[in-house]
Amino acid sequence: MEPVKILIVDDDRNICRMVSMYLANDGYTSVSCHDGSEALDLIRKTHFDLVLLDLMIPSINGWEVCKLIKAEFEIPVIMVTARDMIDDKISGFDAGADDYLVKPFEPKELMARIRLRLKDRLSEHAALKSEILEFDTLKIDMNSYAVWLDGQLVDLKPKEIKLLHFLMKNRNIVFTREQILECVWENAYDADTRTVDVHIKNLRQKLKSDQAAWSISTVWGVGYKLEVLSHV
Repeated sequence: MEPVKILIVDDDRNICRMVSMYLANDGYTSVSCHDGSEALDLIRKTHFDLVLLDLMIPSINGWEVCKLIKAEFEIPVIMVTARDMIDDKISGFDAGADDYLVKPFEPKELMARIRLRLKDRLSEHAALKSEILEFDTLKIDMNSYAVWLDGQLVDLKPKEIKLLHFLMKNRNIVFTREQILECVWENAYDADTRTVDVHIKNLRQKLKSDQAAWSISTVWGVGYKLEVLSHV
């Protein structure tokens, strides 16, 4: 099994070094960066199992970084910040944070919170990985977060795969954008329904097939469904 990899996002390099040391002692690998733009670039290029995120970072603040992470990926985020007001904490959870820890903190407490979030993540993945879905020329393997169409591997983002998995499990059932957000996205109340439209558009572009007996259809005034076009 590959070691757990954690991204530390903090403009205080001393904190990055200290947290990296404690992570290494617990058997985790880590990467540190110091501004929001760099963090997003790393997450889009490299697999991380968890993100430790400061709020007051250059380029893009932690709240916005968290929202962007949660819109695209299934990664737990723990906010680690000196902002200790209740409104800051509420804003953090509204942005999608899975946990919130105030500086200065006890390293043992941070490590305990990390272990808990990683345990929760493994439980969620176990539920998703209980099945490999196959229909017509489409196959989704949640063990490897991979999708094949007409026998060819398709390059999809994790959130696109989760959306496709949901629609495929519930084919021919129409869902509103709000229902899709609630079932596929965490913190659906803080998300924009246009996010669903964008992901549906991306799936349609990436899953074009002349052989397919299904399509992702728009039901005007209602929402979307994965529609079976003929008996398979």
